[in-house]
Amino acid sequence: QVQLVESGGDLVQPGGSLRLSCVVSGMRISISAMGWYRQAPGKQRELFAISSTADTTNYFGSAKGRFTMSRDNAKNTLYLQMNGLQSEDTAVYYCNAVPHLGLWGQGTKVTISS
Repeated sequence: QVQLVESGGDLVQPGGSLRLSCVVSGMRISISAMGWYRQAPGKQRELFAISSTADTTNYFGSAKGRFTMSRDNAKNTLYLQMNGLQSEDTAVYYCNAVPHLGLWGQGTKVTISS
């Protein structure tokens, strides 16, 4: 059974940085496109970063230029470096395959506030 365990979320001041991690078990991320998703309060969950099996990455929306997704296939782990955090980045962050698997981890909460 696939398990997705996100971590690294925290309360951060505007302009700050965070690094999120996602440990995946039950599947090999090396053979799947993987992504980071987030769900802001009162909004639908959205995909904002994709890492292909060729290790190319694409970003959507406000993540462009501020977030960097990476993967360590040997550790079956995804990372998300977030810089220049803004209040609009407040959300629960999830990792998953792209398209998603239909099941989700618990997510990790990121709160941007002064």
